[in-house]
Amino acid sequence: MNILVCISKAPDTTSKITFTDGNTKFNEDGVQFIVNPYDEWYALVRGLELKETLGGKLTIISVGGADYEPILRKALAIGADEAVRIDANPTDSNQVAAELANYAKANNFDLVLLGKETINYNGSQVGGMMAAMMDVAYVSNASKLDVAGTTASIEREKQGGTEVLEAQLPCVISAAKGMAEQRIPNMRGIMAARSKPLNVIAASGAAALTETVSYTLPDAKGAVKLIDPENVAELVNLLHNEAKVI
Repeated sequence: MNILVCISKAPDTTSKITFTDGNTKFNEDGVQFIVNPYDEWYALVRGLELKETLGGKLTIISVGGADYEPILRKALAIGADEAVRIDANPTDSNQVAAELANYAKANNFDLVLLGKETINYNGSQVGGMMAAMMDVAYVSNASKLDVAGTTASIEREKQGGTEVLEAQLPCVISAAKGMAEQRIPNMRGIMAARSKPLNVIAASGAAALTETVSYTLPDAKGAVKLIDPENVAELVNLLHNEAKVI
């Protein structure tokens, strides 16, 4: 089985967020980057479990500059066979999806996995765009995945229950919580990752369709008002007249 897992970098959740260039660009100075957790914990690990069960090969891929290589090396240490970095500095989801789709189509992957979203953009766009560009089925937010022959069986949580679907390979699936359990790289994996191939290829030149106008930080948290638990009337009054949520 030939599996492709798409990997993105994301700021560590403890990072201090600031912007530059007139609030149009995220300031990466001093920021510690990690593998996007949905890509690492769920998509990558489930891909590895399928490879270990069914045999085959697992490739990880990112679209970005040389600063992506440390996170690719970490994914190699977890167990991926090889890594690919498409050398580009994309500015929107269409660019990322097009570059990934072009590579996937050219290399005949049976299954493409990625996290349901990145924790820095929360766009949930790339998977669906990729599948459309590849003209294959797409299932989002999968919490369970099994493969038998050329059929993928998928479960995903829905309001009030669970939805069960089947899709024919090749297909694209985005992974959510429940797909797999996090794996921690061990020393053997870290040492092996140093000799695994990390191939850098030229971008195809996909165009951006959107432009960032500006970023803004959320409003600072206001002071907390403590209400006596016996004073329900005051709580209702504040929620109705001040917070205006009821």
